[in-house]
Amino acid sequence: MLFRPSFLAPGVRTAVHTWKTRATALRLTDVKRRLSSPANLDAQKLQMVRAKENKPIPAFDETLPFGKNFSDHMLEVNWDAEGGFSAPRVVPFHKLELDPAAPCLHYGVQCFEGMKAYKDKEGKVRLFRPDMNMKRFNSSCARLALPSFDSTQMLSCLKEFLKTDSMWIPDRDGFSFYLRPTVIATSSTLGVVPPNEALFFIIGCPVGPYFKDGFAPVKIIAESKFRRAWPGGTGDAKVGGNYAPGLLPQRLAQEAGYSQVLWLFGEEDYVTEVGAMNIFVLWKTKEGKTELITAPLDGTILPGVTRDSILALTREWSGGSAMELEVSERPFRMQEVADAAAEGRLIEVFGAGTAAIVAPINGIAYKGSEVAVPCGEDGKAGALAKRLYHALSDIQYGRVPFRDWSVVVE
Repeated sequence: MLFRPSFLAPGVRTAVHTWKTRATALRLTDVKRRLSSPANLDAQKLQMVRAKENKPIPAFDETLPFGKNFSDHMLEVNWDAEGGFSAPRVVPFHKLELDPAAPCLHYGVQCFEGMKAYKDKEGKVRLFRPDMNMKRFNSSCARLALPSFDSTQMLSCLKEFLKTDSMWIPDRDGFSFYLRPTVIATSSTLGVVPPNEALFFIIGCPVGPYFKDGFAPVKIIAESKFRRAWPGGTGDAKVGGNYAPGLLPQRLAQEAGYSQVLWLFGEEDYVTEVGAMNIFVLWKTKEGKTELITAPLDGTILPGVTRDSILALTREWSGGSAMELEVSERPFRMQEVADAAAEGRLIEVFGAGTAAIVAPINGIAYKGSEVAVPCGEDGKAGALAKRLYHALSDIQYGRVPFRDWSVVVE
């Protein structure tokens, strides 16, 4: 039988009511304490320290390398469990000083984001769906017991950083300014425990087109020995620990003549991701329907911003009469891809991510043989990959408005 206060004597009812009131107050206090850190990040407190000497800005041409020429400044903000967030700062780009016991060095307590800023034809700086990057950044932080933050405040700080180094943002089509928001645990003691100190920082560098001479499809190798992620792990978070274990399989793939690794999972070889990108397959089902398919967000798949954008665009396109397309997020096996190729039902396969937008694939090594993948009439990219690339590029550079995806930095 379930006891209720109404069944008790008056004095006992009062005691129970008082206990419940105190328990509720304690819970609310605990909730407020937990929520206090995100509210402490305040963009209005941002401090600016300009570099005394500016670095030479590299030429925005085909010689521009990825991830090497960082701009004059960086954004940084400290956090500690007791005081929350410090005042954010835009400061000259500098090397970090870390305690040798910092958890980011020993236990991989760090996560990051990858996003880009663009300059439109009017010279305005734009961000592409930055709210999604901040949402994923927060999710990655939570997975590692790092502090969460107010996304709006962080974006405001990021915009100030971009305005400070706007001359580093290329104004050429296909070029952009790559941004790397990062947080690292900086506590000064060893021990596998949640950190009590952390450093958030954002650095950026100009980058050129992923494909310098137009689309260049690649061959990949299906990997069933090594695993990228597993249920209950960190596959859906952008943490450094997801990437280092992939370096050896990547090197082995390149030594075998393949550009990337196609990550499979389970005894049935379910398709998950390719390299550091999400993967899409366009095929005819056995029932004759045209289907665009990608792995579902089951906790092992990174929720890519480009992935979500492709799903949204193709679903909108398929709603019209001009394009009959079924867009699916469901598990599928590598053997299904091989069978579709053998039966002439495979149309195209491509990776999707911030760096390339879409990356066409023209061959997949699997179980000792190579699955040939069609790549359109020109052999470089399929029709859907091309359409997606141009549609997303137009949105990113502000040429075509679409929902609220392109955010002007003002």
